[in-house]
Parts: sequence; C-alpha cells; structure tokens
Amino acid sequence: MAAPRQLDFLQDRSPHPLERLKLRLARWTERGVYIGASSWKYEGWLGQVYTRERYFVRGKLSRKQFEQHCLEEYAEIFPTVCGDFSFYQFYSDAYWDRLFAQTPPAFQFGFKAPEVITVPSFPDHERYGGNRGKPNPSFLNADLLRREFLDRLSPHRRQVGYIVFQFPQLAQSTRGNDGEAFLDRLDRFLGALPDTFRFAIEVRNEQLLGERYFERLRRHRVGHVFNSWTRMPRIGRQLELPGAVPSDIVVCRALLRPGRAYEQAVQMFQPYDRIKDPYPQGYRDVATVVRTATAQARRRVYVAVNNRFVGNSPNAIEEILNELDA
Repeated sequence: MAAPRQLDFLQDRSPHPLERLKLRLARWTERGVYIGASSWKYEGWLGQVYTRERYFVRGKLSRKQFEQHCLEEYAEIFPTVCGDFSFYQFYSDAYWDRLFAQTPPAFQFGFKAPEVITVPSFPDHERYGGNRGKPNPSFLNADLLRREFLDRLSPHRRQVGYIVFQFPQLAQSTRGNDGEAFLDRLDRFLGALPDTFRFAIEVRNEQLLGERYFERLRRHRVGHVFNSWTRMPRIGRQLELPGAVPSDIVVCRALLRPGRAYEQAVQMFQPYDRIKDPYPQGYRDVATVVRTATAQARRRVYVAVNNRFVGNSPNAIEEILNELDA
C-alpha cells in the first residue's frame, strides 16, 4: 500500500502553496466556518507554515523570537486558533493585550476556560503542589471565572469566537448515578454566566451524552463540543445523537484518535512535522459536522485540529478541506 501523500508546503512546486491554503480557508470563513489549529508554537511547522529565517537572531534560530512572534505569521494564513494555554492559569490584562495585538481584527480565538473552574479535584500530579489530589473548592465558580478570566477578555470580545469548558472524565461521585447531579450543577453555572461570550461544553463521559444534557445546553444557547478523544465515541457518532446541535454555535475539536491515549500520541507524533497515522474517517467526520451545521441557517462553526490527532495539524486541515471540497 502506498504511503499517504504528505501535503508538504515546502516541497510543493505549485505557485504560492500557502496562499492557496489561505484562499481555501477564506472561502469557508465567508460561510461562517473557521478552521484552524489547536495552539501554534510548534517548531515542527518551520519550513511548512513558518518561515525559518523570520526568527533568526545573529544567524541562528531564536526559540524566544519564534515563540513570541510566530502567532503573527500563523494569523496570516489561518482565520482562527484554539488557545489551549488558557487552561492552565489566569493571565493579566497586559498579557491579553499583547496577544490580541499580534492578530488582525477579523481573527477569531477560541479559549479553554481555566481548569480551576472545570476540574472537581486536582490531578495527582506534582504540578499542582499542595493542591495535588485535593478537591477543588472553585469547581464551577462563576464569580471567579468572571472576575479573573471573562472580565479580562472583555475588551477583546469581538475576537473571541468561543470559550470551551473542558471537563475531565468525571467520577460517579461528581456526576451522580445518572449524571443528573452534574447536569443540575452545570445548569446553574451556565445560568450565572454573562451573555458577553459564546460558550461550548466538552464532556469526556460518553454516558452524559443524551437528551437531558443537550436540553440544558439548548436552554442556555451553549454549544456541544464535538470532540475526538480517547474514551469518547467518534465525532460522527456524536453528531447522530438527537439534539446534538443545541445552539447556533458549533465547535469541533479534533484532539486524539478514539482509543489512543494522550501520552501515546505525544510519543508517536513529535515533533509534529507530518502526518504519521492518517485517519480518513476522522477527516470525514469533521467535514460532516461542518456540512450539517452550514446546512442550517445562521450557524457559526469553529474547527480546531490538534497535532496529536494524526501527527500534524496543517496537513490534517488540508485533508479536511479536501473532504469539504470534494
């Protein structure tokens, strides 16, 4: 069997391959579909998306220069990105000012809400210091979220397409026997949020997906995140569920191939410079979400493709565009 064709922009002999990609993405953006990557600071994209010489200092590649300025080059091609970094801490007003200043006014960010809002207890990991393994007293604290996150983003709200609440796989003690305890708490939380931003919920317990979950999202005009992840049904199966598009905002995050652990994907795919494990069904599923959403009037669609989906986000985006344009 022949190896899959790598969409290597550096080796592409046709004129202006990145300009062609930019035009393909722009055509979908005009229809309200924003397709981009999850995060952007990947040196494996040098020579593919990023111009290596642009980050040279005294004749050598400067990692500091790259990390501080590669978003500017990324935003010249892609219309959106999901900022996964916001999951790990709160940031200052000055940080947000610097970040948004690097992109054009039409560029759209997605952000993950900080994990201090979405984890019921802190993971048993040394990164959490004294909180390691302890219950999280700020779980679903709307006041904290507003004060330290939403209010700081508010001056830039026109460039914030969506905010994702990514919940971990919840233990039965948190979700309740039938999920109702978690869903009721989520319902109260969503009711306390301002209407300044659009929100989407990413759950990682398959048993939560159902009429009661989608009804609560519909009540608050909140989207469901169609997520490809280790222990979730594939995106296409999620889309088949009744009521799975509960809002006029649709968010699709291609994170991992179902059945594959995060750590396994990291080991397989670094430095994320090419597709290493093609996933045609995954490309088709993302394209089906886009087609389904755009067939219904006035829906805004955001697609974020992670390097750990198949090994390289830009190439995976090309494959999804091929499915859409077929």
